[in-house]
Amino acid sequence: MARLYRLEFLAIISIMCAVHGIEDIFPQNEHNWILANPYSNDFVASAWLDYTSDRMKTLSHASSLATWDYETNISNVTSAALTEVMSQVYTKSEGIKHEAENFNVREFTGDVRRQFQLILKGGLQATKEHQQEFQDIQSRMMEFYSKGKVCTSSNHDSNFLVTPEHEPGSGNTSSKCLALEPDLVDLMANSRDYDELLWAWKSWRDNVGVPIGKLYPEYVTLLNEGAKARGFEDSMDELSRLSYEMEDLDVLAEELFDQIRPLYVQIHAYVRGRLVKYYGSDKVDPNDPIPAHILGNMWAQQWSGIYDILEPYPSESSPDVTSEMKRQKYSVKRMFKMADEFFQSMGLQPMPDAFWDLSMFEKPSDRDVDCHATAVDFSIGKDVRIKMCTEVNMYNFYTIHHEMGHCHYYLAYRIQPSIYRSGANPAFHEAVGDTIALSVNTPKHLHSIGLLSTDDRTEEGDINFLMRQALERVVLLPYALVVDKWRWEVERGDVAPKDFNARYWQLRRDIQGVAPPVKRSERDFDPGAKYHVAAGIPYIRYFISFLIQFQFHEALCKEAGYTGPIHLCDIYGSKEAGTKLRQMMELGRSKPWQDVMEVITGQRSIKTSAILSYFKPLMDWLKLQNMDNVVGW
Repeated sequence: MARLYRLEFLAIISIMCAVHGIEDIFPQNEHNWILANPYSNDFVASAWLDYTSDRMKTLSHASSLATWDYETNISNVTSAALTEVMSQVYTKSEGIKHEAENFNVREFTGDVRRQFQLILKGGLQATKEHQQEFQDIQSRMMEFYSKGKVCTSSNHDSNFLVTPEHEPGSGNTSSKCLALEPDLVDLMANSRDYDELLWAWKSWRDNVGVPIGKLYPEYVTLLNEGAKARGFEDSMDELSRLSYEMEDLDVLAEELFDQIRPLYVQIHAYVRGRLVKYYGSDKVDPNDPIPAHILGNMWAQQWSGIYDILEPYPSESSPDVTSEMKRQKYSVKRMFKMADEFFQSMGLQPMPDAFWDLSMFEKPSDRDVDCHATAVDFSIGKDVRIKMCTEVNMYNFYTIHHEMGHCHYYLAYRIQPSIYRSGANPAFHEAVGDTIALSVNTPKHLHSIGLLSTDDRTEEGDINFLMRQALERVVLLPYALVVDKWRWEVERGDVAPKDFNARYWQLRRDIQGVAPPVKRSERDFDPGAKYHVAAGIPYIRYFISFLIQFQFHEALCKEAGYTGPIHLCDIYGSKEAGTKLRQMMELGRSKPWQDVMEVITGQRSIKTSAILSYFKPLMDWLKLQNMDNVVGW
């Protein structure tokens, strides 16, 4: 007993030292001997968890800050600093796991047990050297992606990978260089020139996908070695059990998409039919998959970029209010302020001062940055930020609400210990802002903020609105499934490196009904032209998010007392809906996601009934429109 009391005393002293910033009075390894044997005393365990929560907060802050510095100012200096910080974070994180292994976790119950289980999940990395090698190769892939540009003469007759000696303004080339954002993204959304779109599509993949592809086999090997060292069969097994606390995530995803497929193939048939009329059957075969470059998006993941071609009733008011935003001279800052006001109308807190002072809202002109829209939690205080190369258009207006949803999640669960500071699962985090955007995009809300002249409802107006929503939300589902189904097969060793690209396009043809516009080969690596592949970020979170956001929307509309068609529900101003959303977010990961889902929806599983109900009027309309179109491919 005397030894136990001494342990308790030392644990408390450790916490006090951390709180008062004098942890260095103990040597770095001094804490290890305190926990020299397996202990099951709740008091010691709770004290260690409190102390460790502060340490994890500090590590998370350091990691976020170094990543932010790199992504908002890409240079050799910030890259080296990021690598050094991540190495230190790795070392200290592994030290925390080593300490946790000295507790007899099976003897604990409730919250104490869950915190230990989450800390210990996955065990330890293979070696520090393995982690360093993995970090290096991932950094190289991201550098290819972040710095990728396509350069061309005015006739688009040449393109090449931009190197430092050929940067715009260097005097070594008269070519114009286009970055992905906003240049190529805008081109893919706004050009209707078949050949220009083909040039941009192919050039981006030549210049970014190919060099990433040379690194990817080694990346997969290191990824799986790490997963096996942590006690999993492969990285897919790790994702399923660690991030989603379930088995057979891949099986569930395919089962869910099978329920969505009838709606998707009707949308696909309608879109292909319109594109045949626009480009001609010599370019778009009415029976085959759609060429990937003419769908208004660099990856053909969402098709709202070509809404002007696809709009069912052009004489009705358009749900795309980009032109009206520009006519009213919207600024980027105004867009962010309006998003903030929507969340506040529901009783949620305003974005803190640090958000407005430290975020990157627009692309700077004096340095390279990573333009991929991202919300970041700096873990200490109320420091949350958004990094985004924002432009004034409806898509970016939606994206701002999406990213601000992440920030509200961060602020809500900051009351939790560090180990619980994440979404109930990764898809929950993606779904919060999108749930709000389902209200923001309604004709009622757009009219209330002066972007639509009327909210008078007509059947034709409903179909226009639902079509645009489907081109954003339903269309992404098969793409999101393909990206990670391909990765799971690759990471399991089911696909040889020489077949990486061929298998990717086979899945896109089979599941999405989309095909490459030009012949592809072993040399090509088209998956690598997508940020999440280069960055190693699982994409299944978006697949699940685009389902559960409709469950969230349906539940919050009910909480707000709304009884009309679910696709027209706007929860702006509903404190009741805001309270329900906040209750869910405050839980973070303190409970299994099924329990958290029940808090907001009353359900304990991922369902497709809400999204299918939302789009039922469109589904009925499409079946009539497609009577003369081939459905399927």
